[in-house]
Amino acid sequence: MQLSELLTPSRTLCHVDVVSKKRVLELASQTIAEQLDGPAAEDIFSGLINRERLGSTGIGEGVAIPHCRMAGVHKAVGLLMTLTSPIDFDAIDNRPVDLVCLLLVPEEGAEEHLQTLAGLAELFNHSETRDSLRACGSADDLLERVQQLCQEH
Repeated sequence: MQLSELLTPSRTLCHVDVVSKKRVLELASQTIAEQLDGPAAEDIFSGLINRERLGSTGIGEGVAIPHCRMAGVHKAVGLLMTLTSPIDFDAIDNRPVDLVCLLLVPEEGAEEHLQTLAGLAELFNHSETRDSLRACGSADDLLERVQQLCQEH
């Protein structure tokens, strides 16, 4: 599943001012919970934090892809966030993160989860992609750019 299929305008956030990984995950959890008829924000946050305890989802080059499988989620859901200032995310390259792409998938969706994660990692592997997302000035621009990038890849 492509990133453009996972996002909605209200789950595309641009120039968010947060100071920590915890706050990013809290904000993302709250935003998603408000839009889904399913898990509460606390449950989403708990799932994401538990996944982070297994190892950081900071994949390098300023990108993090926090993710987890979750009961009560019926289809894959994404949230894309650019940050005003990079934050420490314990990324594998020890660089701060300013692009966050969160992914929730159904509890029984292990194969879909892995395929979607691989696709996201491939998308964010390109410096041109990262640069173009960082250059977006609004959430609308960010979503439009994601849609263009997904058509190109």
